[in-house]
Amino acid sequence: MTTYLTTTIPYVNAAPHLGFALEAVQADVLARHARLRGEPVRLLSGTDDNSLKNVLAADAAGVDVATFVDANADRFAALAGPLSLTYDDFIRTSRDPRHRVGVEALWRACAAAGDLYRDTYEGLYCVGGEHYVTPDELEAGGVCPEHRTPPQPLSETNWFFRLSRYAPRIEAAIESGELTVAPDARRNEVLSFIRAGLRDLSISRSQARARGWGIPVPGDPEQVVYVWWDALGNYVTSLGYGDPSGDTTLLDRWWNGADRRVHLIGKGVLRFHAVYWPALLLSAGLPLPTHIRVHDYLTVGRRKISKSDGTGIDPVALVDAYGVDAVRWWLLRDVPRVGDADFTVERLEARAAEDLAGGIGNVVNRVATMVHRFRDGVPPRLAGGAPDDTKELVAACDRAPATIDAALADGDYRVATAAILEVVTAANRCIESTAPWSLAKAAAAGDADAALRLDALLAVLVHACRVVATELVPLLPDAAARIAHACGADDEASGRLPVPAKVFDCIFGASRHRYASAAPGANFHSQPLRRKVR
Repeated sequence: MTTYLTTTIPYVNAAPHLGFALEAVQADVLARHARLRGEPVRLLSGTDDNSLKNVLAADAAGVDVATFVDANADRFAALAGPLSLTYDDFIRTSRDPRHRVGVEALWRACAAAGDLYRDTYEGLYCVGGEHYVTPDELEAGGVCPEHRTPPQPLSETNWFFRLSRYAPRIEAAIESGELTVAPDARRNEVLSFIRAGLRDLSISRSQARARGWGIPVPGDPEQVVYVWWDALGNYVTSLGYGDPSGDTTLLDRWWNGADRRVHLIGKGVLRFHAVYWPALLLSAGLPLPTHIRVHDYLTVGRRKISKSDGTGIDPVALVDAYGVDAVRWWLLRDVPRVGDADFTVERLEARAAEDLAGGIGNVVNRVATMVHRFRDGVPPRLAGGAPDDTKELVAACDRAPATIDAALADGDYRVATAAILEVVTAANRCIESTAPWSLAKAAAAGDADAALRLDALLAVLVHACRVVATELVPLLPDAAARIAHACGADDEASGRLPVPAKVFDCIFGASRHRYASAAPGANFHSQPLRRKVR
C-alpha cells in the first residue's frame, strides 16, 4: 500500500501556531505508522508564500516582503525539530525552483483543455481567505464567517477557469467513494456546495493588486496566478510535475501510481481541496486524490486559533516548557475526530500528568524495577503459555496493533491512544492482582512453583512494555525510544535491562517536573516578526 500524504501549506503572514501543529503531528503519526508497518509512504509539507496576506503583513511589520516571508517560512520548516516531525519533503512556493515551472505547466495544461478564458468580475473579496464570497455566505454584520471581517467590493479583469464543467465528474467521484471526503459531515457539505451550482473561478489577479508578488501568468505578465491555484499545485509540483528535464519518476510513483493520495486539511479550506483542486486535476489530465481528511479547529477561549488576531499559541514555547511528548499527546489524545477542541495549558498539564507520567511512565518504571530487583535485570523468557491471571493483559497487547491500525485508517487518534492506555491499565491491574513481590518472597524461601510463576509473570509484563514502546513509535517517537531502551527492546541481545536508576525520570518524570515549574500565566502566544529598532 503506497501512500502519498500531505499537509496543507499555511500562509506565512505570522509565526506558526498550535492549530497547524495539530495537522503536522497528525500527518507525522500517519507517516510513521505506515513506516512501522513496512508500507511505502511519502510525507510532504511546506509554506504558501505567494499570498497578498503575506505582503500586507510584511508592510505592517515594516519588513521587506521577501525577508518577511523567508523568516516566517523558516519558522514553519523548523517545527520539524521540536515537534519530532519526519517530513520527506518540504516545499516553499516562492523559492523552490520545482514549483514555478510546475504551476506554469498546470496552467498550460488547463489552457490546452480549453478551460481558461478572460473575463471581468465584480463581487465581494475576502482578503483573509483570498477568495470571492457571495452576499448569502456572509453572517450578520456582513462579515465573512471564516475570517470575521467584511469583504471588499472588487471589480477586475482576470483569467477564469471553467469550474462548472467539472461539477458532475467531481460529484460522481465523491458519491462513489473514488474520492473519499471524511468525516461524513464534510462529505455532505461538499456535495451540497456542488449541487447548489458551481460558478467558474477567477484564477488570476492583477500585478498591481498583488503588488508584484507571485507567479506571473504564462503569456500574460500583467497578471499573477491566484494564490490558491498556485498553492494547490504544490502537491504535484513537489513531485516534479512540469520538470523541464521530463523526469517523472517521483510523479509516477507518488501521484500517478500511488495506492492512496491523502490530503490532511482544516475545515476552513474544504472547498478548495475537495472541489477546486479535483477540477484542476481533471482539466490537467491527472488522477484525483483518493482521500481528503478534514479536521476541525483548535480554539482558545472558544475562539479559533489564528495567526493574525493574537490567539495563536506557540507550539515551540509549549515544547520548551512541557516537552514534545506532552504536546503531541494532548493533540492526539484530547482533540476529537469531529468537533473543535479548546486548548488550555491546564488541560495539557493534566493529560500529561495522568496518562504519561502517572500511566505509561509509571508502569514501565514498575516493571523495570521489579525485573532488576527480582531477576538481577535479566527479563525471563516465557516458556509455554501465559499464566491465566495474565490473560487480560495478553489480550490487550494482542488487540492493540489492529485497533491502532483501524483507528488511524479512520483518522481517529483518540481511539489509537486509548489502545495504548488499555495495555497500561491492564498491566497495572495484573501487577496488583498477582502481587509479584509476594511471589518473589515465596521464591526466595525456596518455593520453586512461585519462582516459575514469577518468571512467567515478569515475562508477560516486559512483553507488554515492549508492545507499548512499539505502538507508541508513531504517536510519541521520543518517548517510545526511551521506553524501548528501559525495557530492553532496543537491545534484546544483551539479555539485561539498563540499570533502573531514574528510569521513571528518563521517560516522563523530567517533563512532569516541568508541569509544576512553568510560571502561572506564562505567555505561550506566537510572537510576530517585527522590524528591529536600530
